Amino acid sequence: MPLIKLNNRSIKDVTSLPFGVGNMILISSQTASNSASISFTTGIDSTYKEYQFYFIDLHPRTDGTQFLFNMSTNGGSTYVVTKTTTIFLSYHSEDNTQAVLSYDTSSDNAQSTAFQRLSSDLGNGADESFAGSMSLFNPSSTTYVKHFICTNNHLTAIDYSINGFIAGYGNTTSAINAVQFKMASGNFDGTIAMFGVL
Repeated sequence: MPLIKLNNRSIKDVTSLPFGVGNMILISSQTASNSASISFTTGIDSTYKEYQFYFIDLHPRTDGTQFLFNMSTNGGSTYVVTKTTTIFLSYHSEDNTQAVLSYDTSSDNAQSTAFQRLSSDLGNGADESFAGSMSLFNPSSTTYVKHFICTNNHLTAIDYSINGFIAGYGNTTSAINAVQFKMASGNFDGTIAMFGVL
């Protein structure tokens, strides 16, 4: 397989990728600056069977909060899609006293319309942030539930590196046409880019 070199230096500046790496097309990118939320209310339709969201250095203004997401079937008027989800974490403390792999029973949803947690308690120190990606599969389907998978890494308020694995489905056969991301409390900074995958 040939090595593919991107001319752009940052994922947020990439507008498309060559066919050999999934044919991803940038739909939109939003940058939060002390913002309460980022919502994608256009561009999620039947054009693509998969949508990829990239989280680039999301930095909470409130220490110890969590990063959340939810879906909408009405263009973003409400974000109350019923979800069943699962989440497990691997984490390692900076002082090397703890290294654990565990299922996070307090962060999953069982047929709940609540926003889904994508992180543990995020730190708001100057060097602390959240980064990762999330796939949303075939959101315009009117036959199947809407599966998603998120993988991320973040630095917590108590100096743990946490690798989070979150997955589940929106239990609706209505088309998903909007997605919102926010912190459980307070505002945040950072960039979220949305790509369509052909």
